[in-house]
Parts: sequence; structure tokens; C-alpha cells
Amino acid sequence: MAPSASTARVSYRTVDIDGVKIAYREAGARKKPTLLLLHGVPSSSRMYDGLMRKLGDRYHLIAPDYPGFGNSDAPTPANFAYTFDHLAAVIQKFTDAVGIDQYVLFMQDYGAPVGVRLAMARPSAVLGTIFQNGNVYEDGLGPIWEKRKAFWTDRAANEQAVRQTHLSVETTRARHIGTDPHVEAYDPDLWMDEYAYLNRPGQAEIQSELIFDYQYNLAAYPAWQTWLRGQQLPTLVVWGKHDLAFTVPGAEAFKRDLPNARVVILDAGHFAMDTRLDEVAEATQAFMQELL
Repeated sequence: MAPSASTARVSYRTVDIDGVKIAYREAGARKKPTLLLLHGVPSSSRMYDGLMRKLGDRYHLIAPDYPGFGNSDAPTPANFAYTFDHLAAVIQKFTDAVGIDQYVLFMQDYGAPVGVRLAMARPSAVLGTIFQNGNVYEDGLGPIWEKRKAFWTDRAANEQAVRQTHLSVETTRARHIGTDPHVEAYDPDLWMDEYAYLNRPGQAEIQSELIFDYQYNLAAYPAWQTWLRGQQLPTLVVWGKHDLAFTVPGAEAFKRDLPNARVVILDAGHFAMDTRLDEVAEATQAFMQELL
């Protein structure tokens, strides 16, 4: 069944986690099955607004902004450890604070390393997983990662160049469009708003910390794959094929460990919902119906 044409209401809330204000979006009744939506970089829970409006009449959807992102607090790296381990710990405390103890994980980009850590810490909480260009396989790493690897090897020599590239409007735009020839389908506000957020005071340091820490995600891929293989959770993989960072082989690789996973390749970019919201909503709805 296709998602309803009606538009669910989205509420915008905050909660305090260890003295850090975490902003989040919420839609749907608490008594319904929960989707925990984890965003990518340099986005926020805003990337899920459309999906929440489409599915909020059937499910409970909740999407936090990580510390340093969106409308959450952005403490300095001197006062907050910007690592994926710490982000996952914060989101685990967030689920406790808002009272959700079972959910389906929907993970995009940075959402994958945050979400997999969350799932491994509390496997009983996770009913299923959805990966939307959320990579956990070396197969999916595009050529742009070579510059990141140089940064990881010699931070001092490469940090300034990485910061300048990451915070530029050109890179922020390219992250959305990738190799998609249909550039006219993309609303420029998608990247201009992110560009504005990226260039707030202190963001260069925050983003640099997380980019440097990302190397430990790659090191953890084998352990994550072993965990996925052992759990055999119901899994949906939705992938925009025009992504420059995470390529289609990364989506197909899930089948090695999760042979029953459904893999959907879309004519879309890194943020597939930019242009294919209906298809992502339909795939999510079909997955939820089979799961529940």
C-alpha cells in the first residue's frame, strides 16, 4: 500500500542530554511502531521532514539532531568529544529520555556508524534496519575518500585543505547532486541552508573532528559486518546511484551478509529523498508492512 496522500503533523522539540540541548522532530502517535531516523552530514533531522509527513499517519517517527548539527547545541571540541562513539552514546541516552525502547533504525550517511553502534549496544531494541546510502562496506567507498585517508595519515599537513573543501558551497552542492544529470530537480536551498550551518562559528573544528574520527568507522567495518551476519535483522537498503561518496557496490555488498535484505537502487543522489521522496516512502512503507 502506498503512503497516504494526507500530511501528518510534525512537532519540533528539545531534550537535555548531559547538559546538551538535543533538538528533534517527531510525528505520529506514540502507540504506533517507531522509526528512529538518524541523519547524515552536513544535514540534520530536517532531511526527514518530508518522510515524516508522509508516514506519520501510520507510524511514530522521531529524528534527533546530533550535537553540533541542526538546532542542537554545538559545544566546542574542548568541551565535547566529537567522536562517533560519543554521538552513539548521546543518541542512546536520547532514546531513554524520550521513552522509546523498540524501533526500526533508518540510517543515512553518518547515521550508519551512529546507528550500528547503537544497535550493537542494545540489540533487543532494534526490530529492523534501513540503510539509505549509509555505508558499512569498503566496496562502497568512492574515490573522494583518498583525500580523507591522507588526512588520517597526516592530520597536520592536510587539515586545512580538508576544512576548506568540506565547508565550501561547491562541495556542499556536489554532495547532493553527485553525478545526477538532472540538476534541475534539486532545490538549491538544500545545500545553501547546509552551507550556512557549516559556516557558523566553531563548525570548522567540529566537522574536522568527526572527519578525522571517521577512520575508526572503516576499521570497524569487519566487526559490524560480522554482527549484521549474526543478527540477520530484517533489512532494507535504499541507495541513490549518483552518490560520489558511497557507490552502488556498497549497497550490493549487504547481500553478502544479509541474503534476505531488499536492495533498492534509485535514480537519485546521496540524499535520495531530495528527488525521490515518494519512492523512499513507498519502499519504507512496504518494508514496515512486511516487518510488522
